[in-house]
Amino acid sequence: MVRIDEPSLANILGFMALASYSLTLLPTILRIVFPQTKETGIPKWLLKRRRIIGIISFFLALGHGLLMVEKRNFDFFDIKTSWIYIQGISTFIIFTLLAITSNDWSVKKLKKNWKQLHKLTYFAMFLLTWHIWDKMSGHWTYLTPISIVAIVSLTVLFIIRLGLEYQAKKQKYEGNKTQENLPINITK
Repeated sequence: MVRIDEPSLANILGFMALASYSLTLLPTILRIVFPQTKETGIPKWLLKRRRIIGIISFFLALGHGLLMVEKRNFDFFDIKTSWIYIQGISTFIIFTLLAITSNDWSVKKLKKNWKQLHKLTYFAMFLLTWHIWDKMSGHWTYLTPISIVAIVSLTVLFIIRLGLEYQAKKQKYEGNKTQENLPINITK
């Protein structure tokens, strides 16, 4: 039988970090997977606030991490311990890079590299799925199933988004290829 634990403050902060992080992923997913949501204005509203929501997510994740380090008496120099928490550490490193570069100055300085750097958020999504599943197995709180459903749903929607984008590019490429093969009609 699964025992439901009471969530600690660290778990609540982790859940809030996940919720706000999820909001940063939604604008593009909604626009591509559910194009009808454009009419509601929700994707546009989220897009305008994506950076600040991402920074809030970072600080919530920081609080989560600090409380967990304190609770578990985490030794950063112990390789075994670091390996056990590799998903959380890696995700936090990515969140840190994204938070540090979530400003206009970084966008101007990094140019195209800024966009490439911020694509790490999708890698973080997969790491976060692994982190939640791995760390919460056997320590379920009422927040655990909500967290798992949320991150797995976002991951599935992201994969659907990639498929739709691939199909659109393929159709565009085939359309351009067909136009190139059309005979040229020269009329005088």
